[in-house]
Amino acid sequence: MSEPIKDLKEEKKEDKHEDKAAELTKYKTAADIVHNATKKIIELAVEGAKVIDLCIEGDKLIEQGTAAVYNKGGKGGKISKGIELSDPQSSLILAKDDVVKIHLGAHIDGFASISAETIIVGATEQEPATGRRADVVKAAWHAAELAMRLIKVDNKNWGVTENVNKIVSAWDCKAVEGMLSCQHSKNVIDGKKRIILAPTQEQRSGLDTVTFAEGEVYGVDILVSSAEDGKAGAREEETRTTVYQRVSDVTYLLKMKTSRAVFSEVQKKAGAFPFNVRMLDDEKRGRMGLQEATQHGLVRSYEVLYTPANTFVAQFHFTIALLPGGPSLISHPPIWYKPELVKTEKELEDTDLQETLLKKLRESKKSKKKKTKAEETEVGETEKVE
Repeated sequence: MSEPIKDLKEEKKEDKHEDKAAELTKYKTAADIVHNATKKIIELAVEGAKVIDLCIEGDKLIEQGTAAVYNKGGKGGKISKGIELSDPQSSLILAKDDVVKIHLGAHIDGFASISAETIIVGATEQEPATGRRADVVKAAWHAAELAMRLIKVDNKNWGVTENVNKIVSAWDCKAVEGMLSCQHSKNVIDGKKRIILAPTQEQRSGLDTVTFAEGEVYGVDILVSSAEDGKAGAREEETRTTVYQRVSDVTYLLKMKTSRAVFSEVQKKAGAFPFNVRMLDDEKRGRMGLQEATQHGLVRSYEVLYTPANTFVAQFHFTIALLPGGPSLISHPPIWYKPELVKTEKELEDTDLQETLLKKLRESKKSKKKKTKAEETEVGETEKVE
């Protein structure tokens, strides 16, 4: 009688493994779409390019990529993020030396991959970026690489927070205050397990300590400011936002007919993910309908944030899965960034952090076997001594 029970358990185990493999494929398909779109946007992000044109092109490329998945029987969609200039005084036309953050996302059947990277317009290997622009981009990328290696099974969120803050200080930079990275799951990119950058005392006390576990997926958002005086916190100004997100755990019966129609369109087109008002059939009507939905908490707005004048902000966002064999990067490595494009006078001197950065994301099977064999040999020798 025990054999059929055993077989049933094995079948359930195999089914669960197949489900996880299918989910990972969807995450990676979304990541490929985002990567291809980002590559094209970087090619177009040159001196004289209009930011709005880049945003529209990014939307179009993501939609084309996900449409191909629709045609194969899957369901995909874009996650509106955007193209951001680091200097709030900049015009909406790219100029040489602008620090530009490109932030794109897509999902397949609700499994989302989000990616961001920062470029400096006009920087080349022959004429690399220098000064504080170079410092902040290099600091942000090193912080992202460090975070990738710290988000592993049994590690805790505060270890990432503390070490990111530590590594960016090598370039006299600061993590942007209060920025969150969250666990991902189907139709969720703001899960309960979270990592925070540069928290205030109030934010620190309000965030739970969490332990990373096998099978989890995280979207990790690293934002770093060149502010040296500790005032790296972002602030809101009276700039009209265009990005919103439905709040899934709030219910309210909207009174206005327009609001109900717009909210229905949002649910159909964006689901639980962030969206841009450009996505709506009638943008003017859409803004009007979103007002009531926002007032009653059905939808939240992504406010436009500013950092102090004469500072630069760099961003790298990656999606990572904690698999049985170790962490696996779902999103692609950055397209633009390489050390030759940013020339800095400062370098990382902390030997412990340097050692962590040299580690591979996951050990190869050969390395694991050697490690296990060495441990067994060590135990055997200890027993002989005893």
